[in-house]
Amino acid sequence: MSVTTLKSGSMLERVLVSGKFAVTSELGPPKSADVETIKEKAACLKGVCDAVNITDNQTAIVRMSSIAAGVLAMREGLEPVIQITCRDRNRLAIQADVLGAYALGIRNILCLSGDHQRFGNHPTSKNVFDMDSIQLVNVLKRMRDDKVFACGDEIRNSKKAPLVAPEIFIGAAANPFGDPFPFCVTRLGKKMRAGADFVQTQCIYDMDRFRRWMEMVRDRGLHEQIYILAGVTPLKSLRMAEHMRDNVAGLSVPDHLIERMKSAADPKEEGEKIAVEQMQELRDIPGVAGIHIMAIEAEKSVAGLAEKAGLLPRPIVD
Repeated sequence: MSVTTLKSGSMLERVLVSGKFAVTSELGPPKSADVETIKEKAACLKGVCDAVNITDNQTAIVRMSSIAAGVLAMREGLEPVIQITCRDRNRLAIQADVLGAYALGIRNILCLSGDHQRFGNHPTSKNVFDMDSIQLVNVLKRMRDDKVFACGDEIRNSKKAPLVAPEIFIGAAANPFGDPFPFCVTRLGKKMRAGADFVQTQCIYDMDRFRRWMEMVRDRGLHEQIYILAGVTPLKSLRMAEHMRDNVAGLSVPDHLIERMKSAADPKEEGEKIAVEQMQELRDIPGVAGIHIMAIEAEKSVAGLAEKAGLLPRPIVD
C-alpha cells in the first residue's frame, strides 16, 4: 500500500505504513470505576502490541467508558484504539466524543454498530442507531479530511478561528464468514470507500474460508487500499468451541477443531496451540497486514501467544 502522508501519526498507523506486520489486542474496561484493573491488564500488554482496542460497553454490558479507559491505558504506556458504537449515542454525542478523545491524545478510533442491548444487562434500554457503522466511518472521515461535522459546519469555534479537526486513524470491523459469502467482500469495499483506513476481522477458525475471502479481497485490489488485521481468539475449552460453532452468528468453526479440543488432554493448552498455528499461517497470506488477538478477559495470555507465534519483539518505527 502506497501512503505518502500520515493521517494521524499513531504508532499503529506508522507500523502499518512502514510495511511491518502489526499486532493489536484488546483491553476490556472494568464493570466498575476500578482503575487498578486497567493498570493490571495494561501491564500484561505493554510491549506486546502496537495498539490495544478499548471496547465500548462490549456485549451491551455497562463498563467504564472507552475514552476514559483509553486515557488511563495511555498513562500505562499503551496506545489505545477506542471503540465507538452506534448503539448508544446519536451523531451529536458521537462527534463530541471524537473531539474529546482527540483532545485527550487518542489517535485511533474503531467504528462499530454495537451488540444489541437485549443481550446485555439493560435489555429494556432504548438503543439509538442514529447511524450505521459505515455512515459512522464516513462521518469521521469528513471530520478529519474535510474538517466539517456531519451537518456540514466547519470544525472551528468561529468564522475567524482556525480549523482544528481531529487527525485520526479510522478503523472498522469485517466479518469474512457471513452469508451471502460474496457480500462480505462487498461490505468491506463499502467501508473502505466510506473512509476506513484499517479493519479488524471477526475471529477466524475456518482458515479455508478465510483464504477464499482473501482471494476475493485481492481480486478486487482491496488489500492495497485498506489494512486488514486478521482476528484470532484462543479457544479455552471444548464448551467454548461448541458455543462458538453453534451460537455465534456469522462464525464458522470447522469440525476438525472441535475434534482436536475434544481429544486434547488439556483443552486450554490445545486452544492456545491452535491460535499460534493460525497466527503463523495468517502471516503468510498475501494481503494480511497484521493480527488482532482477542483473548476475551485473558490479557495475561497474549504475550505468550505472540512470542510463540514469532510476533515479538515488536518493531521500532520512526
